[in-house]
Amino acid sequence: MPEVKPLEERPLDKRPVVIEMKGLNKWYDKFHVLKDIDIQVRQGEKVVICGPSGSGKSTMIRTINRLEEHQTGHLIVDGTEMTDDVKNIELIRREVGMVFQQFNLFPHLSILDNVTIAPIWVRKMPRKQAEEIAMTYLERVGISEQARKFPGQLSGGQQQRVAIARALTMQPKIMLFDEPTSALDPEMIKEVLDVMRELADQGMTMMCVTHEMGFAREVADTMVFMDQGQIVEYAGCNDFFNNPREERCKAFLDQILNH
Repeated sequence: MPEVKPLEERPLDKRPVVIEMKGLNKWYDKFHVLKDIDIQVRQGEKVVICGPSGSGKSTMIRTINRLEEHQTGHLIVDGTEMTDDVKNIELIRREVGMVFQQFNLFPHLSILDNVTIAPIWVRKMPRKQAEEIAMTYLERVGISEQARKFPGQLSGGQQQRVAIARALTMQPKIMLFDEPTSALDPEMIKEVLDVMRELADQGMTMMCVTHEMGFAREVADTMVFMDQGQIVEYAGCNDFFNNPREERCKAFLDQILNH
Protein backbone atom coordinates (compact mmCIF):
# COMPACT_ATOMS: atom_id res chain seq x y z
CA MET A 1 0.00 0.00 0.00
CA PRO A 2 1.60 3.32 -1.03
CA GLU A 3 1.79 5.97 1.64
CA VAL A 4 -0.81 8.64 0.93
CA LYS A 5 0.09 12.01 2.39
CA PRO A 6 -2.76 13.75 4.25
CA LEU A 7 -4.11 16.86 2.59
CA GLU A 8 -2.74 20.25 3.57
CA GLU A 9 -5.04 22.07 5.96
CA ARG A 10 -7.65 24.06 4.04
CA PRO A 11 -10.75 26.16 4.88
CA LEU A 12 -12.85 23.16 3.81
CA ASP A 13 -11.49 21.20 6.77
CA LYS A 14 -13.70 23.12 9.19
CA ARG A 15 -16.84 21.81 7.49
CA PRO A 16 -18.60 18.62 8.62
CA VAL A 17 -17.61 15.31 7.03
CA VAL A 18 -20.48 13.93 4.92
CA ILE A 19 -18.80 10.84 3.44
CA GLU A 20 -16.17 8.78 5.23
CA MET A 21 -14.55 5.53 4.15
CA LYS A 22 -12.30 3.79 6.65
CA GLY A 23 -10.34 0.69 5.65
CA LEU A 24 -12.90 -0.14 2.95
CA ASN A 25 -12.37 -3.42 1.09
CA LYS A 26 -14.33 -5.17 -1.62
CA TRP A 27 -13.81 -8.41 -3.49
CA TYR A 28 -15.46 -9.95 -6.55
CA ASP A 29 -14.89 -13.60 -5.64
CA LYS A 30 -11.08 -13.68 -5.30
CA PHE A 31 -10.45 -10.41 -7.12
CA HIS A 32 -9.63 -7.67 -4.59
CA VAL A 33 -11.20 -4.65 -6.29
CA LEU A 34 -10.98 -2.08 -3.43
CA LYS A 35 -8.02 -2.22 -1.05
CA ASP A 36 -8.09 -0.37 2.28
CA ILE A 37 -9.74 2.79 0.97
CA ASP A 38 -9.55 5.75 3.36
CA ILE A 39 -11.21 8.98 2.31
CA GLN A 40 -13.18 11.87 3.81
CA VAL A 41 -15.44 14.22 1.88
CA ARG A 42 -16.65 17.39 3.54
CA GLN A 43 -19.80 19.38 2.96
CA GLY A 44 -19.48 21.36 -0.28
CA GLU A 45 -16.25 19.60 -1.30
CA LYS A 46 -15.67 18.69 -4.96
CA VAL A 47 -13.69 15.46 -5.31
CA VAL A 48 -12.54 14.20 -8.71
CA ILE A 49 -11.42 10.57 -8.99
CA CYS A 50 -9.23 9.51 -11.89
CA GLY A 51 -7.02 6.59 -12.88
CA PRO A 52 -6.67 3.89 -15.50
CA SER A 53 -9.53 1.66 -16.55
CA GLY A 54 -10.19 -1.13 -14.04
CA SER A 55 -8.60 0.70 -11.11
CA GLY A 56 -11.75 0.59 -8.94
CA LYS A 57 -12.96 4.17 -9.41
CA SER A 58 -16.54 3.38 -10.38
CA THR A 59 -16.82 0.59 -7.82
CA MET A 60 -15.71 2.96 -5.06
CA ILE A 61 -18.21 5.66 -5.96
CA ARG A 62 -21.02 3.09 -6.32
CA THR A 63 -20.49 1.83 -2.75
CA ILE A 64 -21.66 5.22 -1.46
CA ASN A 65 -25.31 4.56 -2.31
CA ARG A 66 -24.93 0.79 -1.94
CA LEU A 67 -25.10 -0.06 -5.62
CA GLU A 68 -21.98 -2.05 -4.71
CA GLU A 69 -21.50 -3.65 -1.28
CA HIS A 70 -18.20 -3.47 0.59
CA GLN A 71 -17.15 -6.50 2.61
CA THR A 72 -14.92 -4.99 5.32
CA GLY A 73 -14.24 -1.53 6.70
CA HIS A 74 -16.67 1.30 7.39
CA LEU A 75 -18.62 3.64 5.14
CA ILE A 76 -20.54 6.49 6.78
CA VAL A 77 -22.70 8.74 4.60
CA ASP A 78 -24.38 11.82 6.09
CA GLY A 79 -24.02 10.33 9.59
CA THR A 80 -25.47 6.92 8.66
CA GLU A 81 -23.29 3.81 8.41
CA MET A 82 -23.96 1.82 5.27
CA THR A 83 -24.74 -1.80 6.17
CA ASP A 84 -27.25 -4.38 4.97
CA ASP A 85 -29.99 -2.41 6.75
CA VAL A 86 -32.51 -1.67 3.98
CA LYS A 87 -33.92 1.36 5.82
CA ASN A 88 -30.48 2.97 5.92
CA ILE A 89 -29.93 2.24 2.23
CA GLU A 90 -33.27 3.85 1.33
CA LEU A 91 -32.49 6.82 3.56
CA ILE A 92 -29.15 7.46 1.88
CA ARG A 93 -30.46 7.01 -1.65
CA ARG A 94 -32.91 9.84 -0.98
CA GLU A 95 -30.03 12.15 -0.07
CA VAL A 96 -27.47 11.03 -2.68
CA GLY A 97 -28.10 11.73 -6.36
CA MET A 98 -26.25 9.75 -9.01
CA VAL A 99 -25.57 10.31 -12.70
CA PHE A 100 -24.25 7.36 -14.69
CA GLN A 101 -22.26 6.91 -17.88
CA GLN A 102 -25.43 5.65 -19.58
CA PHE A 103 -28.42 7.93 -19.13
CA ASN A 104 -30.82 5.22 -17.84
CA LEU A 105 -33.94 7.12 -18.90
CA PHE A 106 -37.22 5.27 -19.42
CA PRO A 107 -37.72 5.41 -23.22
CA HIS A 108 -41.53 5.09 -23.00
CA LEU A 109 -41.92 8.03 -20.59
CA SER A 110 -41.74 11.73 -21.44
CA ILE A 111 -38.82 13.77 -20.13
CA LEU A 112 -41.09 15.32 -17.49
CA ASP A 113 -42.32 11.90 -16.35
CA ASN A 114 -38.75 10.57 -16.21
CA VAL A 115 -37.78 13.44 -13.91
CA THR A 116 -40.84 13.29 -11.63
CA ILE A 117 -41.12 9.53 -11.12
CA ALA A 118 -38.68 9.35 -8.18
CA PRO A 119 -40.01 12.27 -6.10
CA ILE A 120 -43.59 11.01 -6.59
CA TRP A 121 -42.82 7.40 -5.67
CA VAL A 122 -39.92 7.78 -3.22
CA ARG A 123 -40.63 11.12 -1.55
CA LYS A 124 -44.43 10.73 -1.91
CA MET A 125 -44.57 14.21 -3.41
CA PRO A 126 -47.85 15.37 -4.99
CA ARG A 127 -47.57 15.27 -8.80
CA LYS A 128 -48.18 19.01 -9.23
CA GLN A 129 -45.39 19.88 -6.80
CA ALA A 130 -43.04 17.31 -8.39
CA GLU A 131 -43.71 18.76 -11.84
CA GLU A 132 -43.04 22.31 -10.64
CA ILE A 133 -39.70 21.28 -9.10
CA ALA A 134 -38.86 19.18 -12.19
CA MET A 135 -39.47 22.13 -14.51
CA THR A 136 -37.25 24.31 -12.31
CA TYR A 137 -34.36 21.85 -12.68
CA LEU A 138 -35.00 21.19 -16.37
CA GLU A 139 -34.78 24.95 -16.86
CA ARG A 140 -31.60 25.03 -14.76
CA VAL A 141 -29.92 22.49 -17.07
CA GLY A 142 -31.21 24.40 -20.11
CA ILE A 143 -33.69 21.87 -21.40
CA SER A 144 -37.17 22.85 -20.13
CA GLU A 145 -38.53 23.21 -23.68
CA GLN A 146 -37.96 19.45 -24.18
CA ALA A 147 -40.19 18.40 -21.25
CA ARG A 148 -42.93 16.81 -23.37
CA LYS A 149 -40.57 14.94 -25.68
CA PHE A 150 -39.30 11.37 -25.25
CA PRO A 151 -35.65 10.42 -24.63
CA GLY A 152 -35.19 9.04 -28.15
CA GLN A 153 -35.95 12.49 -29.57
CA LEU A 154 -33.02 14.10 -27.68
CA SER A 155 -29.28 14.12 -28.32
CA GLY A 156 -26.94 12.30 -25.94
CA GLY A 157 -25.87 15.55 -24.30
CA GLN A 158 -29.49 16.55 -23.78
CA GLN A 159 -30.32 13.14 -22.31
CA GLN A 160 -27.44 13.40 -19.85
CA ARG A 161 -28.67 16.86 -18.78
CA VAL A 162 -32.11 15.30 -18.20
CA ALA A 163 -30.41 12.64 -16.04
CA ILE A 164 -28.77 15.40 -13.98
CA ALA A 165 -32.12 17.22 -13.61
CA ARG A 166 -33.72 13.93 -12.54
CA ALA A 167 -31.13 13.49 -9.78
CA LEU A 168 -31.50 17.13 -8.66
CA THR A 169 -35.30 16.91 -8.47
CA MET A 170 -34.83 14.61 -5.46
CA GLN A 171 -33.03 17.61 -3.89
CA PRO A 172 -30.01 15.57 -2.77
CA LYS A 173 -27.29 16.70 -0.38
CA ILE A 174 -24.59 14.88 -2.37
CA MET A 175 -24.16 14.25 -6.11
CA LEU A 176 -22.15 11.36 -7.55
CA PHE A 177 -21.06 11.32 -11.20
CA ASP A 178 -19.71 8.10 -12.72
CA GLU A 179 -17.94 9.06 -15.97
CA PRO A 180 -20.92 11.20 -17.04
CA THR A 181 -19.40 12.32 -20.34
CA SER A 182 -17.66 9.15 -21.55
CA ALA A 183 -20.62 7.97 -23.67
CA LEU A 184 -21.02 11.37 -25.36
CA ASP A 185 -19.78 12.74 -28.65
CA PRO A 186 -17.04 15.37 -28.14
CA GLU A 187 -19.27 18.33 -29.05
CA MET A 188 -21.82 17.27 -26.40
CA ILE A 189 -19.33 16.95 -23.55
CA LYS A 190 -19.08 20.71 -22.91
CA GLU A 191 -22.81 21.17 -22.36
CA VAL A 192 -22.84 18.52 -19.63
CA LEU A 193 -19.64 19.79 -17.97
CA ASP A 194 -21.11 23.33 -17.96
CA VAL A 195 -24.08 22.09 -15.91
CA MET A 196 -21.69 20.33 -13.52
CA ARG A 197 -19.57 23.49 -13.19
CA GLU A 198 -22.68 25.45 -12.26
CA LEU A 199 -23.58 22.87 -9.59
CA ALA A 200 -20.05 23.10 -8.21
CA ASP A 201 -20.25 26.90 -8.12
CA GLN A 202 -23.46 26.66 -6.12
CA GLY A 203 -21.78 24.61 -3.40
CA MET A 204 -23.06 21.09 -4.08
CA THR A 205 -21.01 18.29 -2.50
CA MET A 206 -19.76 16.29 -5.49
CA MET A 207 -17.73 13.18 -6.23
CA CYS A 208 -16.95 12.67 -9.88
CA VAL A 209 -15.16 9.89 -11.75
CA THR A 210 -13.85 11.44 -14.96
CA HIS A 211 -10.92 11.76 -17.36
CA GLU A 212 -11.86 15.37 -18.14
CA MET A 213 -8.79 16.96 -16.57
CA GLY A 214 -9.59 20.50 -17.72
CA PHE A 215 -12.87 20.26 -15.82
CA ALA A 216 -11.09 18.73 -12.82
CA ARG A 217 -8.53 21.53 -12.70
CA GLU A 218 -11.29 24.12 -12.77
CA VAL A 219 -13.71 22.56 -10.28
CA ALA A 220 -12.00 20.08 -7.93
CA ASP A 221 -10.95 20.88 -4.38
CA THR A 222 -9.45 17.42 -4.04
CA MET A 223 -8.04 14.91 -6.53
CA VAL A 224 -7.87 11.16 -5.99
CA PHE A 225 -5.76 8.95 -8.27
CA MET A 226 -6.50 5.23 -8.09
CA ASP A 227 -4.60 2.27 -9.50
CA GLN A 228 -5.19 -1.46 -8.95
CA GLY A 229 -7.85 -0.87 -6.31
CA GLN A 230 -5.76 1.50 -4.20
CA ILE A 231 -5.65 5.24 -3.64
CA VAL A 232 -2.16 6.12 -4.87
CA GLU A 233 -2.35 9.91 -4.76
CA TYR A 234 -4.75 12.00 -2.65
CA ALA A 235 -4.07 15.71 -2.86
CA GLY A 236 -5.44 19.20 -3.19
CA CYS A 237 -6.05 20.16 -6.82
CA ASN A 238 -3.01 22.44 -7.24
CA ASP A 239 -0.60 19.98 -5.63
CA PHE A 240 -1.99 17.13 -7.70
CA PHE A 241 -1.46 18.81 -11.06
CA ASN A 242 1.66 20.83 -10.28
CA ASN A 243 3.53 18.55 -7.90
CA PRO A 244 2.34 14.91 -8.03
CA ARG A 245 4.55 12.72 -5.83
CA GLU A 246 3.91 9.20 -7.11
CA GLU A 247 5.58 8.10 -10.35
CA ARG A 248 2.47 6.16 -11.42
CA CYS A 249 0.38 9.32 -11.09
CA LYS A 250 2.96 11.44 -12.95
CA ALA A 251 2.95 8.95 -15.84
CA PHE A 252 -0.87 8.95 -15.98
CA LEU A 253 -1.06 12.76 -15.98
CA ASP A 254 1.66 13.01 -18.61
CA GLN A 255 -0.24 10.60 -20.83
CA ILE A 256 -3.66 12.18 -20.38
CA LEU A 257 -2.61 15.85 -20.48
CA ASN A 258 -0.24 15.58 -23.44
CA HIS A 259 -2.40 13.59 -25.83
